[in-house]
Formats: sequence, structure tokens, C-alpha cells
Amino acid sequence: MILRHAKIFLVACTGVLMAIVSFDNIFDYGTNFACVQHILAMDTLGPDTAFTWRAITSAPLHHLAYALIIGTELAAAALCLAGTTKLYRARASDGRVFDAAKGIAILGLVVAFSLYFLGFMAIGGEWFEMWRSQGWNMQEAAFRFIGAIGIVLLLVAQSDAERG
Repeated sequence: MILRHAKIFLVACTGVLMAIVSFDNIFDYGTNFACVQHILAMDTLGPDTAFTWRAITSAPLHHLAYALIIGTELAAAALCLAGTTKLYRARASDGRVFDAAKGIAILGLVVAFSLYFLGFMAIGGEWFEMWRSQGWNMQEAAFRFIGAIGIVLLLVAQSDAERG
């Protein structure tokens, strides 16, 4: 029962984290928008990069990308918090019922994980070469999210069916 409560609590923690991150991005829009803008424009990489053809310099597209990030954060928060509720309601059920209740929580964790892994590491980090930027490299921060969310995802995904 302790492991189930840990799973529920960690999904809730992830939901709260994603809610705080999304609200921060909404209410302090300019701070992280500047980061998105510089990463997409690739304007801090210097003249020696061969991939500046990938740059997106359109301000409306910068705002759209940032809106997609915020929307994904909000979706992850909502899914994790809804998943927490569903898991909490199934906490005293047998293992198969508890496993069946994990779907929304796992979806929320995957959405959050994907935002940082695909969005920040693959697209931002590699496609837009964020790793080369001295002032706007968010890969270390993204990796912290990937690690924390990934651990929660692995724990929650473990079956409870054989535990009864």
C-alpha cells in the first residue's frame, strides 16, 4: 500500500510541477519567451554554424511555438492531476483495478516527458542547436525534468497486479 501511495503522490507532484511551470510561463510570459525566440531564431550561435537555414525568425511563429509549449505543460498538468484522482480512488482496489486506473496518469507523464525530451532536447537542443548558445541553452534544465519525470513514469508503470 505504501508503494501505491508513493505512486499517487509522485504523479500529483508532477502535476503540480507542470501547473507551476505553465502558470509561470503565462504570468511571466516575456522571460521564457525571450529564450524561445533566441533558440528558434538561432541568433546567438555565431556565424560559423552551417545550419542557420533552420532558423525561424517570424515573431508570430515564435509566439505559436511558445503557446504550444505552454499548452503542452497545461495538458500534462491536467492529465497528471486527473490521473492522481483516478489512482487515489483505486488505491484500495486489487492490483488489476489499480493498474487499469493508471492510464491517464501515465499519459500525463508521457506528455510531460515528451515536451522536455522531444521539444527541448531533440528539437531545441539538436535541430536549433541550442547547445551552442552561451545564454539560452536550456538542455541542463530540460534534462532535470526528463530525469525526474522519467523516474516517476518508470515507477508508476510497474504493475501492481501481482501484489494484489
